[in-house]
Amino acid sequence: MNAALDDIAPLDYLDGRITVHPDICNGHPTIRGRRITVETILGFLSAGESQDEILRQYPSLEPADIDACLRFATELMAHRYTLQRVA
Repeated sequence: MNAALDDIAPLDYLDGRITVHPDICNGHPTIRGRRITVETILGFLSAGESQDEILRQYPSLEPADIDACLRFATELMAHRYTLQRVA
């Protein structure tokens, strides 16, 4: 572990449904600190998987977790982004 990261508290979003911690999944947003990333769930949804099928594959998840993934992604898209050319 990195001593500089030991003092960093995990970030929680959407009532703790989405968490970000540098030591879990390389800092990618996860569902309730489990090793299931928001990206994984969004990938399944974008591939056409149903919520019921995702819940069957990941029995530790709840329907509200999948809803939180969608809401988290929606809130990220609401930000304004500036692109800069890198030399």
